[in-house]
Amino acid sequence: MKNTILITGASSGIGKATAKLFLEKGWNVIATMRNLEGETELNNFDNVLLAKLDVLDLGSIEQAIADGIRKFGKIDVLVNNAGYGAFGPVEAFSRENIIRQFNTNVIGLVDVTRAVLPHFRSNQGGILVNISSIGGKMAFPLGALYHGTKFAVEGISEALSYEVEQFGAKVKIVEPGAIATDFAGRSIDFSNDESMTEYQALVGKVNEGMPAFFENASPASVVAEVIYEAATDGTKKLRYTAGEDAKGIVARRQEADDDTFFSEVKVMFKLD
Repeated sequence: MKNTILITGASSGIGKATAKLFLEKGWNVIATMRNLEGETELNNFDNVLLAKLDVLDLGSIEQAIADGIRKFGKIDVLVNNAGYGAFGPVEAFSRENIIRQFNTNVIGLVDVTRAVLPHFRSNQGGILVNISSIGGKMAFPLGALYHGTKFAVEGISEALSYEVEQFGAKVKIVEPGAIATDFAGRSIDFSNDESMTEYQALVGKVNEGMPAFFENASPASVVAEVIYEAATDGTKKLRYTAGEDAKGIVARRQEADDDTFFSEVKVMFKLD
């Protein structure tokens, strides 16, 4: 019996690259996304189920999981990939946008996880792969909301690993660095209020400096390969860094004290 993986946010970027890789490796794939109408690539594969799933809609989560189990018999791996980044001064965000960021990146991830866990318990196994970020280990200026969600994913995943271990399941955290996807486009929600003059120099310098961070961006396929490793290596390893830039930044954050690391970030964005 083929293994089956369910992936959220499979319409583009890391999610789509992961779906394609697992299909090529002979897996059944439940590729979920908010809008099925625009998908013209994944539906050309055998052993794929395209399912509508919005992490903000509990009914769509339950339906997609049920449809996947009905079609393929079981789910062996869940990849919580859906998410986006909210950037800008915290003061400039509406409360609605703040809630949406945490609902999508944190509560949505927990809701999908909770919907799959009974299935994992009944099967006495399963692998939960949560897509975090190097932004779950360190923070850039103007990223309070995004980084806050990714720090939350790290803590949730680490604690959850003790729970699912009780019935033979595993949690894996994948931490990409800069990825050459549309994350910098449609996956970013940037808020600013130019009347808040105190922030404008910072906003300008961060916007100028951010493209340099993406100069060494890895293709989404690099992250997909790391997700495949996490799902299949058979180890209890919790964290997987994806991308050479990610490895360097995470290592530097671990070895540097706060003042030193913050100074280096300020140099990167010419803030001093």
